[in-house]
Amino acid sequence: MRIAIGTDHAGWPYKDALIEDLEASGHEVTDLGTHGPDSVDYPDFARPVAESVARGEADRGILLCGSAVGVSLVANKVPGIRAGVCHDTYSAHQCVEHDDVNVLCLGARVIGIEVAREITATFVAARFSDEARHRKRLDKLLAVERQYMRTSDRA
Repeated sequence: MRIAIGTDHAGWPYKDALIEDLEASGHEVTDLGTHGPDSVDYPDFARPVAESVARGEADRGILLCGSAVGVSLVANKVPGIRAGVCHDTYSAHQCVEHDDVNVLCLGARVIGIEVAREITATFVAARFSDEARHRKRLDKLLAVERQYMRTSDRA
C-alpha cells in the first residue's frame, strides 16, 4: 500500500517510528514533513497528505498533530477525503470497515507511541466492508460532499 504521512512539530517525534514500522511491513511511504521539532503550522502538512490521497498518489494518509483535531479538520476539507481521529484500535479498523476512511489522524499528545503504532497497523490492515448498509451510508456522505462542492463552485 502507498501511504503518505505528515505531521506538525507536536507529532514529529512519532513519525520516524511509524514510517519504519510501515516500511518493514512492505508499505511504500512518502514523508511529507515536517522534518524537525521547530514549530510549524499543521495545515501546511495536512493539506499535502490529503491531496496526495485525493489524487490517488497514495492509497491512505496518516497525519499527526498534538490532538489530531487540527489535521483532521484540514484533511476533511479536501474533496474525496474521509479523515478520522482514532485513539484506539477499534476506531482504527471500524472507521475503514464501515466508513471507508482514507486518512488516519493521531494525537501525539493524547496517546503514546506504542498505541500509535498499534492503531496505525490496524488502520492499514483494515478494508472497507462494502456491505449494503455501509455502502448506503457512504453514498449519503458522498452526496453531501458533492452538493457542497457544487455550491462552493458558484460562490
